[in-house]
Amino acid sequence: MAVDIKGMTPLLQVFDMATSLKFYCDVLGFQIVTTDANTTAPNHNWVWLRLNGTDLMLNTAYEYDKRPLSPDPRRVASHRDTALYFGAPDVDAVYAHLHAKGIDLKEPKVAPYGMKQLYLRDPDGFELCFQWGANR
Repeated sequence: MAVDIKGMTPLLQVFDMATSLKFYCDVLGFQIVTTDANTTAPNHNWVWLRLNGTDLMLNTAYEYDKRPLSPDPRRVASHRDTALYFGAPDVDAVYAHLHAKGIDLKEPKVAPYGMKQLYLRDPDGFELCFQWGANR
């Protein structure tokens, strides 16, 4: 018997919550579902976001008052090992939207396995891919 799973919500450790919220909410369009109760916007330590039924949680790598002036390069290097793939039926529209928001990115390409894909990195270096079958 398989485990009954109804979804999945990735948790990303971010350096600066205000910067991450600006990207995920203002640029991508996620909405805040809930936050930790002991902080004030935009300097939350934990946030649960949702966009069209897709959930994502962000947690600060450091408490707000203990955050160093810049990210630890060793810690950020591991972010390149994490990628989030979003199903996006109109990848070209995602590209146009992000480009209009001032995001510097390359045009989408069709991978050898038939997925049209648009790649970029969030403010913390996590890879994001918006994709959809090229022949769907």
